[in-house]
Amino acid sequence: MTEVLDDQRTWVVPVGEVLPGDVGAELAALPGALGTGEITVLPRPLRRPSRVLLAGLGDGDEAGWRAAGAAIVRALADDEHAQIKIPDGASEAAVRGLAEGLWLGGYRYRDAPTPPRSGPADLISDNPSRYERGLAQARATATAAWLARDLTNTPASLKTPEWFAAQVVAEAAGRPGVTVKVLAGAELERFGGLRAVGAGSVSPPRFAELSWTPPGVPSPRHVVLVGKGITFDTGGISIKPRDAMKLMKKDMGGAAAVVAATLAAADLGLPVRITALTPLAENAIGGAAFRPGDVITHYDGSTSENTNSDAEGRIVLADALAYAAAELKPDLVLNLATLTGANAVALGKRTAALYSPDDELAAALAAAGDAAGERMWRLPMPGDYVEYLRSDIADRVSAPSGPGSVMAALFLRDFFGAAPWAHLDMSAPSWAEAHDGALTKGATGWGARMLVRYLSTLDGGQQSGA
Repeated sequence: MTEVLDDQRTWVVPVGEVLPGDVGAELAALPGALGTGEITVLPRPLRRPSRVLLAGLGDGDEAGWRAAGAAIVRALADDEHAQIKIPDGASEAAVRGLAEGLWLGGYRYRDAPTPPRSGPADLISDNPSRYERGLAQARATATAAWLARDLTNTPASLKTPEWFAAQVVAEAAGRPGVTVKVLAGAELERFGGLRAVGAGSVSPPRFAELSWTPPGVPSPRHVVLVGKGITFDTGGISIKPRDAMKLMKKDMGGAAAVVAATLAAADLGLPVRITALTPLAENAIGGAAFRPGDVITHYDGSTSENTNSDAEGRIVLADALAYAAAELKPDLVLNLATLTGANAVALGKRTAALYSPDDELAAALAAAGDAAGERMWRLPMPGDYVEYLRSDIADRVSAPSGPGSVMAALFLRDFFGAAPWAHLDMSAPSWAEAHDGALTKGATGWGARMLVRYLSTLDGGQQSGA
């Protein structure tokens, strides 16, 4: 961020800002108002700057600035570098939103995880030091979203469980306070669900545990993040139709989000201990694939009767959640998963389903999602639906009749343990069919931004709840 406009570069002006000279006069003569994220180009041949972009901010809140940032970056040519004039008195949140929009809207998939570029624009302010913290938060958040998007967009021919675990190890390297443990083979003996789901693939399952421990924080609150990591989902023996299988490289979007958010927490030095757990498997078809009717023994010793091998996500998550409850003694557990198509049926393409018995936690997560631009809606877990989970041969069935997203949440409820918890079914918003605001076509990295925002609100002291 600098203090001086360079008239040899494109200027971007948030509508409402007043500039001196002929540019200000031209702006004042323009009719009408711009909508949120709307761009108008003001060509100025033979003058400097030769082009001015006007950006609509809507209500001028953080979301409006984020939308403007995304629209600006798409309006610039690939080799164009602009300067954006920040109005006097703009809030830190506004500039954070603008920077996030610029970085997120400028995302393009690379075949290996790549951090955001330095950006296509310089921000110009009379008081640049005022915005340093917000820009640092924006960069960490955008970096997390880029990583989650890159991991999710990677083709499944490359993205095996082993490959994903290797990316976690590589991303963690060199970050103080960050450690990784990867379990494979005989080390997964107690992970009966993970082994069952991965049995049909030539690429064996993995279990990656990524941890951030803040230095100098006595007895920090311990948050465990669990993310579904199915690197490709054929549906197994309960095979999906072709069209339903096309995007199943995205079925590890939850794992990508929790890994990216944990690394962002380390980059920001958040005073909260975080452990991200990613059960990684490919749900494939083969002679060793698990079958409907199989009984699976989970990490906690309880059993599930598999009634649909295309409901594999909850099977691997059950092991990870049971592991967290038994081995990690968390103060809080958050689970993210591209779990059910019923998420989209209930809430559409842009909203995740939120489940939690804790009103305060649910409200805090929803607020973080609203602020970050990742919307969710809380759905109920009716007690009288539990009877649908009953099995004649196991502790429960995996995929009972009833409302799909709700029943998946009720299945997982058995494994969270005693800590406050929330489950997010984010299958629908994990993918965008077209550019839309800060989202680019393809993987959205949904959950990474929300988690960074939520984790940033937590203090370091150990508490019994959220």
